Amino acid sequence: MITMALTKGAEKWKSKKWFNVYPPELLGSNVIGEMPADDDGRMMGRIIKSSMSWITNKMEHSFMVVGLKVVDVNGNAAHTELRYLEQTYSYLHSLVKRHSSAIYTVDNLKDSKGRPIILKLLVVTRNKIALPKRKAIRKELTALVTGYAASRDSDAMVKEIIDGSFQGECIKKVSNIAEISKLEIKRLELA
Repeated sequence: MITMALTKGAEKWKSKKWFNVYPPELLGSNVIGEMPADDDGRMMGRIIKSSMSWITNKMEHSFMVVGLKVVDVNGNAAHTELRYLEQTYSYLHSLVKRHSSAIYTVDNLKDSKGRPIILKLLVVTRNKIALPKRKAIRKELTALVTGYAASRDSDAMVKEIIDGSFQGECIKKVSNIAEISKLEIKRLELA
């Protein structure tokens, strides 16, 4: 009875097909892994969570996690699109220290093509700041991010977030209000 159950499970795994998973073009073209599935239809729609450093081969991206959704299957190749980009909780938690302020923003945006984007930012200041300054930083960032997203498509925005130029522009904009220690993208969601 037990051997029959074991062979049944083994046959099920032997019948599965392995698919190579490819990231979106903006992240590269190397295979990032393999996944088993019964057929092509079962691969569609799966969301794969991976470390950004695994895709870009850069250690500075080791705290960044991406969610990739399978949108196309050709033969044994599964092509994906970016669904979300986020920093690990342990990294974000390590940024906030005593005698500093953490300011969170959540913005619902639209890119130049009308695609919805949810952007969550974390700003850490060098010293504790008063509530009016926190509100001013939040207001300034929301205005900047809304204009920034409206003038670019989501792919260009993701590239600028990955290389850090977006964060640099945000820091320049709000550094006249208070001394900024760090500005990070907490999460970016593409619909």
